[in-house]
Amino acid sequence: MKTQLGKTYLPLINGEYVETAEKVDSLNPSNYSQVVGKVGLINIEQAEIAMQSAKEAFKTWGKTTAKQRADIIRKAGDIIEQRRAELSAWIVLEVGKPVREADAEVSEAIDFCRYYAAEMERLDKGYNYDVAGENNRYIYQPRGIAVVISPWNFPFAIATGMTVAALVTGNCTLLKPAETSAVIAAKITEVLVEAGIPKGVFQYVPGKGSVVGSYLVNHPDTHVIAFTGSQEVGCKIYADAAVLKPGQKHMKRVIAEMGGKNGIIIDESADLDQAVVGVVQSAFGYSGQKCSACSRVIVVESVYDSFIKRFVEATKSLNIGEAELPQTQVGPVIDDKSQSRIREYIEKGKAEAEVALEMSAPVNGYFIGPVIFTNVPADGIIAQQEIFGPVVAVIKAKDFQEALQVANGTNYALTGGLYSRTPSHIEQAQAEFEVGNLYINRTITGAIVSRQPFGGFKLSGVGSKAGGPDYLLQFLEPRTITENIQRQGFAPIEGAE
Repeated sequence: MKTQLGKTYLPLINGEYVETAEKVDSLNPSNYSQVVGKVGLINIEQAEIAMQSAKEAFKTWGKTTAKQRADIIRKAGDIIEQRRAELSAWIVLEVGKPVREADAEVSEAIDFCRYYAAEMERLDKGYNYDVAGENNRYIYQPRGIAVVISPWNFPFAIATGMTVAALVTGNCTLLKPAETSAVIAAKITEVLVEAGIPKGVFQYVPGKGSVVGSYLVNHPDTHVIAFTGSQEVGCKIYADAAVLKPGQKHMKRVIAEMGGKNGIIIDESADLDQAVVGVVQSAFGYSGQKCSACSRVIVVESVYDSFIKRFVEATKSLNIGEAELPQTQVGPVIDDKSQSRIREYIEKGKAEAEVALEMSAPVNGYFIGPVIFTNVPADGIIAQQEIFGPVVAVIKAKDFQEALQVANGTNYALTGGLYSRTPSHIEQAQAEFEVGNLYINRTITGAIVSRQPFGGFKLSGVGSKAGGPDYLLQFLEPRTITENIQRQGFAPIEGAE
């Protein structure tokens, strides 16, 4: 793929790639002197053309059969499978994700295509509740126009998942990716065009979030907004979407996944060998930039010191470097803004806790070495705020009950973990640990479509879990049709056979 670096990627509006006044460089975070691609950003006028094209295309797309839509999405999954190595390479180069994790992300995108295609065919059957003399039918119809605002941290899988969910349910869809991963979104566009998506049904509209994203969220013709990103932006979208605009005849549906402050509890009965490996992977995989990443470890007092000793030693063995090198386990963070913000959090952490480990990192990219803080107060800044980097707060608890209380003591409820061999603790965590995805005696990242549908509650987001049996319902309107079939004869239309 390196021979293709620096190409220009233009927006796709109404089936045509269109020129833009503004372009931005997307850089390789492992080596920021390398331009991965130049991306054309749309303006408000182009956003409006895209919206009108989607409205026009919806007249026919909304009436296509579920099977036709599912077949296109399945074909997209097959094309992704054929281009797997190449697409993994783009993820490595544009967002600095290590090779193995990039490959897993492409697998997840394929799973989303196949799972949502099958789910739509299941939902399309509807439900019949027939009684003597009366037929009752429960069916679904698409909502209209979906705006998908996708993140940079799973630039391929999450963008693909949200987009194909909106498309397979019959909604015309505009994809506005994060600026730092807009080249990967252009590759998703290539896949969907090759799969046969009709013009205007899907459009690729990279642009400034504060301008174009805001315009599309506030547009009276938008029906559904699917967003993954920060709590701050998610809350703004939720508020904006609630405002009824002139000419708007519907309430907008918002699906927003907004991060976490995920904790792993380690109790006195835990297998520490297993726990250390699991925490290292959960905390430092993709440099802690997964919304599911472990950023707090809550350890029961009796095993606290021995866990920390092993955790620090295991973390020291991690290879930090360019994402494309096969031995790399910790790559760069996404950009200079992110790097500065994480460094600020590290300084705040030093003021309220002790540093057990601070690893050095290369200087030619946006690197930050893993940092482990110990004796962190449960209500401290680094124990409460989402950092989105390779920084872990280890908190001491006197017993399992206190550990559970600390784990639940944040505004988020996304993922959580427990390492324990005590059945009563496992049972209590299942009932009381406030997270959307609870993992027991394993890593807390790497959710698989349909096996571990992903999403949380509290301030981690609103909406049903991605890759689960309720997800597509958010893009559909249910209708009930009741017919009295006790009529007396038939009245044929005059002149008809």
